[in-house]
Amino acid sequence: MVLISSGAACLDDQTVIRRLEIKKKDWVCMKKVLFIVNPKSGKGTIRTQLLDIVDIFNKNQMDVTVYITQGRRDARRIAMESAEDYELVVCSGGDGTLNEVIGGVMEGGYGTPVGYIPAGSTNDFANSLGLPRRAREAARVVAAGTLFNCDMGGFNQSYFIYIAAFGLFTDVAYQTNQDAKNVLGHMAYLFEGAKRLFSVKSYHMLIRTRDHEIEGDFIYGMITNSKSVGGFKKITGKDVFLDDGMFEVTMIHMPFNALELQDILTNLITGELKSSHIETFKSDYVELISKEPVPWTLDGEDGGCHEKVEIMNHQQAIPIVVKKEQK
Repeated sequence: MVLISSGAACLDDQTVIRRLEIKKKDWVCMKKVLFIVNPKSGKGTIRTQLLDIVDIFNKNQMDVTVYITQGRRDARRIAMESAEDYELVVCSGGDGTLNEVIGGVMEGGYGTPVGYIPAGSTNDFANSLGLPRRAREAARVVAAGTLFNCDMGGFNQSYFIYIAAFGLFTDVAYQTNQDAKNVLGHMAYLFEGAKRLFSVKSYHMLIRTRDHEIEGDFIYGMITNSKSVGGFKKITGKDVFLDDGMFEVTMIHMPFNALELQDILTNLITGELKSSHIETFKSDYVELISKEPVPWTLDGEDGGCHEKVEIMNHQQAIPIVVKKEQK
């Protein structure tokens, strides 16, 4: 019943276009909805709002099936197995939950539109899309919004929706205790990240794009399609568009002392990105090669360790529900 393509992260452009055209036609008569809920995201407040959200959907002639995730990667599994049976898949959780759902939809080969009710600690991608923070308002957007064809990142045989990163602090999101995230919010990430400042590790990498290459020792790298990362705006640079087929790439060279490290952090926080230790550029394709396995994160979740990574932008590959005025 479920067809999984062998080259999951390498979609044919014409296939993507055909899927999007079909889904746009179906959108006006949409009724059948799969609602995937991560009850542990953020402070778990989605539990007290679930009935109100379903009521909003029902009043908009949406026939809703609710699925409560049972653990890590469960959202991916249910999306991959069931997305073809629905006209819309809605998820509530953090960016990691959204990553799982969209990854499952893509791996299943469906192109089913996705709605998002953010309920995590940072919700970077929801902010980039201009989605409301309050669950009921976000539900109304899902019920009455329009489709925005968003870029999707291919990472070897996996997917990411807004960031693939390695190096300094990248494992903070999934190694920070969920209870701490719920109580402290952004401060939980800062406390966990502060522990790493005195043990900065670098990775020697060769980085290739379609038109140039760089080589060096890097403490951090991120390939993004987002207007904020970790709750910090402007950290990905200026003129960021989520459907232009291009990633914003930021690579940080190994500093030689604490002052240089401070300069790097200041540039990242302010969004200036003018440090001589920071390289930024745009590209639709990035290949990264190292002599040792490098741990990666995809949308804040564990992306595994890799010596070679190929990252490709699938332009406008996934339709996401946004406010009508953003079309």
